[in-house]
Parts: sequence; structure tokens; C-alpha cells
Amino acid sequence: MLRFMTAGESHGRGLIVVIDGVPAGLPLTADDISSELARRQLGFGRGGRMKIERDQAQIISGVRHGSTLGSPISMLIDNRDWENWTERMSVEPGQEVEADTRPRPGHADLTGLLKTGQKDVRNILERASARETAARVAAGAVAKKLLEQMEVKIISHVVRIGGVKVSLDEIPGPDDLERIDKSAVRAFDQASSDEMVEEIKKAAAEKDTCGGVFEMIAFGVPPGLGSYTHWDKRLNANLSRAVASIPAIKGVEIGAGFALGSMRGSAAHDEIFHTSAGGYFRETNRAGGIEGGMSNGAPIIVRAVMKPIPTLAAGLRTVDVETKAGAKAMSERSDICAVPAAAVIGESMVALELAKSALEKFGGDSLVEFSRNHRGYLDQIAEA
Repeated sequence: MLRFMTAGESHGRGLIVVIDGVPAGLPLTADDISSELARRQLGFGRGGRMKIERDQAQIISGVRHGSTLGSPISMLIDNRDWENWTERMSVEPGQEVEADTRPRPGHADLTGLLKTGQKDVRNILERASARETAARVAAGAVAKKLLEQMEVKIISHVVRIGGVKVSLDEIPGPDDLERIDKSAVRAFDQASSDEMVEEIKKAAAEKDTCGGVFEMIAFGVPPGLGSYTHWDKRLNANLSRAVASIPAIKGVEIGAGFALGSMRGSAAHDEIFHTSAGGYFRETNRAGGIEGGMSNGAPIIVRAVMKPIPTLAAGLRTVDVETKAGAKAMSERSDICAVPAAAVIGESMVALELAKSALEKFGGDSLVEFSRNHRGYLDQIAEA
């Protein structure tokens, strides 16, 4: 089974990710990882941290001469800002530093303190920080390399920032990713992109932040990934959990999602057709490529909403946990809007779940075995 784990703090020495279950023989280099990490740093509205970090992945284990070994793959991503935090984040005992005692509303700060019995917000926020998602993107890059062997491609784009949204009448295709990445906010529609930039500028001028909505689309996924027999193997459930685990995500929908609740059944479902040349197909995709907990062969569409970032330059009202007096929440270098970056992280989480489901379906200790099983399954479907 494909699985991964991350470690590291936002201002610590670096981030570590270990990904296990990748078949032997998959082509993989550090450049494959770093190119995805660079995409995570795109987007207008990012904070000063992105001017410091230029994320690069160092593959520590599991790869030899550009090919996976079948053993756990481990990677290190250095935090370049570490040199400014060596004393405050030192592993070894040393000089005491002033505690951060003003938790931010909307963040893990206060609840984390209550949960662990600690007094310094820094001990919570360092791990709760979205900086951890760089390690997820590194793991997702490995999953994407595996999915490439199946000719599966995943793209993402921003569909809303603040009050500005794009029309979803036309969805981008697999070849539109480069164009999307060139947009200041990773939006498919240029006119909407310009309006979104203005929305972010307005929030910055008011010392505020803004959230939005982004969408991931997976093309080329064969029907049958996931399960209709077990709740914990349903593809829609696992994709929803994976995307919702990204910091600041407050809602996930698949296909037409919540809009289906206002439709009649005759309008909600995707009717099935068949031709001798093309086999089974659907003319619509309101199900978002998933029916009964399984992929159905149509593009898989997952949409998520990201709340505004809780670190505000002006600071919201809070309580100092040491004195219990009212205070302004702590504020440090942060983004105004990170929706474009969240979309790239969403790609990684979708890739990891699809790769996990593909390995459960096709198995294989080597890429050769995995690919052979995949091709045999496609031949089976073609004859159905």
C-alpha cells in the first residue's frame, strides 16, 4: 500500500518526507521533485517567506541511478530561513527565549495549547504551519511519476478568490497547465485573473487576507479505482479526506457537488451511452468522474474552498494565555492569499490517493509488473 509521512517544523532545520510502497523501476530524479516544489511557490499574494525559500529536494534513500528501488523513498527539503531561527528553534537546551502567548483566531494555536498542556504558541504553530505542505508536494511528485505510466495527468486551477469567480462552463484540459501556471493567480481565464489580483491588492491595503476556491481535474483515470464494498476504500471519500487535510481547507465537493442537492434526479445523473467504436461513455460529468465510490472513466473533478489565512497584519482580538487579558493576536510574515499554492498542493493530494488506489487495483512490486497488470485490465474493459 502506498503511504507517506512528513516531519519538520516551519522554521526548523528542514522538512522530511518518507513515501513507501512505490514499485521498483520507476524513473525518478531530484529535478522531478523540485519542479513541483517550484510550482507550489507560484501565485500573487504570497508573503516574504517565498522570497527566501527556493525549495529543492534532496533524495536520501530509495533511488539509485535515477530509478526507484522498491524500498522507502526519503527526501529532505532545507528551510533556508533556518539560519535566522537557530536559537529560537534550537533542538538542544540553551538560552531561554520569550514565549509567544497570543494565539491567532482561526489557527491551531489555542486548541493546540489546550490539547498538549503547553504555554508557548510557537510549539504548536511551527508544525501546524502550511510550510509542511512542501513535503506533501514532494511526495505527490513521486505519485505523479507513477500515474504518468498510466497516462493519467492531473491539473489544477483557481476558480474563485474573494468575491471574484470564473465561469465553470468550460474546464481546462491536460495541455492547459503551462498557461495556468503563467497566470498571476493560476486562473484559466485571464480577465478573471486580473480581477483576482486586484482583489488581493485590496485585501493587502486593508491589512487583511482573502480565501477562495480551487479545482483539481484528473484525466485518463480508468474506471474501477476505489471500491463500492468498503467505506474506507471509496475513492470519493479518500479524495475528500486527502484534500480536506490541507491547512485552511473548509469544504470539498466532487463534480457538481452541493449543486446536486437542488436538482431532480432526471437532471442530476449522467446518462450512459455506447458505441461499437468507443465503448461506454457519458455526455455529461456532473458526478465528477466518480460513481458508487469508484472512478467511472470520466475526468475526476474535485473542488475545495480555502478560508482566508488567519495571520493578519492588523491582528484580530484574542486573549493572552499567560495573563488572560485581552490582546491583539500575534502577527508574523505571512501570505495575503495562498489559494494558487493550495491548488498545487491539492494536485499532490489527489495524485497520492489515485496512485494508492491504482496500486491496490493493479499491484506489482516492480513498474514492469504494475504496467503489465494495468494494460491487461484496459484490454479487459475494451472487450466488455
